[in-house]
Amino acid sequence: MQSYGIPAGLVSRLRDAGCVYAEEEAVLLLSGAPGAAVLDLMVARRLAGQPLEQVLGWASFGGLRVGLRPGVFVPRRRTEFLAEQAVHVLAGRSTALVVELCCGSGAVAMVVSAAVPDCRVYAVDLHPDAVECARSNLPQASVLQGDLFLALPQELRGRVDLVVANAPYVPTGALATLPREARNYEPADTFDGGRNGLDTVGRIISEAPQWLGFRGKVLLECSEEQAAAVGGLLAAAGLSPQILRNEETDATVAVGSAPPRRMKGIRQTG
Repeated sequence: MQSYGIPAGLVSRLRDAGCVYAEEEAVLLLSGAPGAAVLDLMVARRLAGQPLEQVLGWASFGGLRVGLRPGVFVPRRRTEFLAEQAVHVLAGRSTALVVELCCGSGAVAMVVSAAVPDCRVYAVDLHPDAVECARSNLPQASVLQGDLFLALPQELRGRVDLVVANAPYVPTGALATLPREARNYEPADTFDGGRNGLDTVGRIISEAPQWLGFRGKVLLECSEEQAAAVGGLLAAAGLSPQILRNEETDATVAVGSAPPRRMKGIRQTG
């Protein structure tokens, strides 16, 4: 915390710009600024609508500080539920092979890695800025740039214990309803899931059985309204579906479990 305190009018300026938690944001901006000149620049960026996390250079997620940079998707609190369920799936394991698709900053993989230190993690994203950000946050992981499973080494087929993804799931027609800071400062395709919001989610589900190992699971964030449709996609792909909800954060996670038997044409590992 800087010793010079909160400058007069800073809280009111933030509030007037639409910052709901103006007092808390003022404290964080002061804490992150090495001096008055940098503080002025940071405040200007925030007043222009840039997400606070991008201005600060980090986001709080799952009890961890996740490094961020401009142009990278900001992890939301609701996605902590996805990370918690991923950790739950791996509970009691000393090792595991984990893939995070559409990883962004790598926040979910960071939480998983902290809970299961010996797990082997691959993280994938299309955006170069996100890949560089995730590499900084996940120095022990293999962070790859590419299109979903196409980026992964072929030798991982049939061996993955957990696929986890906060893939784009906002219907194209609803993009205009996103908050201004999301529309202006985060890549549109990190939200845009196509007409019904399930284009990318559907691709992941259809391809996941080729990559999952024996009793492997795929975990996907979606909206509550999409849960039934996602469950149907999982079942159609031969995965046992389960829908989990956290009402407090309005978070929905769809789980698809590979059957406890050898899937035709796919090598399974125990």
